[in-house]
Amino acid sequence: MDLVIRNATLADGRKQIDIAIRGDTIVEVGPSLPLQGAHEIDAGGDLVSAPFVDAHFHMDATLSYGLPRVNQSGTLLEGIALWGELKPQLAQEALIERALQYCDWAVARGLLAIRTHVDVCDDRLLAVEALLEVKRRVAPWLDLQLVAFPQDGLLRSPTAFDNLKRAIAMGVDVVGGIPHFERTMAQGAESVRLLCEYAAEQGLMVDMHCDESDDPLSRHIETLAYETQRLGLQGRVTGSHLTSMHSMDNYYVSKLLPLIAESGVAAIANPLINITLQGRHDTYPKRRGMTRVPELLAAGVPVAFGHDCVMDPWYGMGSGDMLEVAHMGLHVAQMTGQAAMHQCFLAVTETPAHILGLQGYGIAPGCKADLVLLDAGGPVEAIRLRAARRAVVRRGQVVSEAPRARASLRLPGRPETVDFRLGREA
Repeated sequence: MDLVIRNATLADGRKQIDIAIRGDTIVEVGPSLPLQGAHEIDAGGDLVSAPFVDAHFHMDATLSYGLPRVNQSGTLLEGIALWGELKPQLAQEALIERALQYCDWAVARGLLAIRTHVDVCDDRLLAVEALLEVKRRVAPWLDLQLVAFPQDGLLRSPTAFDNLKRAIAMGVDVVGGIPHFERTMAQGAESVRLLCEYAAEQGLMVDMHCDESDDPLSRHIETLAYETQRLGLQGRVTGSHLTSMHSMDNYYVSKLLPLIAESGVAAIANPLINITLQGRHDTYPKRRGMTRVPELLAAGVPVAFGHDCVMDPWYGMGSGDMLEVAHMGLHVAQMTGQAAMHQCFLAVTETPAHILGLQGYGIAPGCKADLVLLDAGGPVEAIRLRAARRAVVRRGQVVSEAPRARASLRLPGRPETVDFRLGREA
């Protein structure tokens, strides 16, 4: 074997597991494998997971915080206005460099697959060209999937649909949309129809920003579910954000959830951004804004978590850490039961991998040798500690390493080293 990882705990609860890798592929997984590797890593009982996956991001804007000015209000609408000011000033090489820097952060965090939306409302398609180049450069160590996103509205922006089609022809992977940003509800529904028909014709996946609003009457997810069924797009469509569902009437939601499940539409919540940008017009009590994650899961709808933004016009924080995203999602959705906490870990690993259609993802013979060794005893502890990534493996090669998180104390009568782990997990 080229690489053997010994004594690992897996996310499904199996312990004292060895993982044997030849070339870029996992060839055997089991306890005490009678194999030798040219290189061996002792996990020491720590968690080894398939890599983190971010199902919703905006890499064309990342690390642009403060350009051309800071979002003083911190609101969604000022962020959109800021992006409109910044777009004419974008320089391709600067955009590429910011994106590459973020990809470096991602790899160090064990985040090896990202679906990023790219604005197609700039007629130059400068950001599209830039992210296609970034996708080419990072392919050896990170899977980048691009969504053609008409940020200013498909029908609201006169050239958006033509630009979207041009972007797809250039190599962008997924059809995006933003129906709630059209001028009317009717135009929003029409944009969903047009985009889904185009995706069906082209054999493409769909991922729409849908109902990112506190308005309980913003119900474009219903149209998206209908068009998905009408056009036979089951399993290829995702609704992102869905924050209006947080404010909807419970009776209507009881009707909506089965429609989404029947249509095979997946959902992506963005906990850090949803809790930050929604409920801004409320006094008290303030709405959390994030969509109904436990209810969607209970209805059989796949739900992933996305980071959405890192240091851009909408959000001045973030570090590319999907465990931070899962940590926020767990709290906002009050998912503190044992099974629910494990679902939050799946929402940044297996579920988004399925939504993106990643091939060879997982820890099993035949899967790609993409792994993360975490300084934690299991998924819940990893979320609790936002655990250090002891090692990140891409295609059988260690591409990042970090030390365990320990502190040295100088307290009389107390141990010299403090370990934040408890060494157990239910």
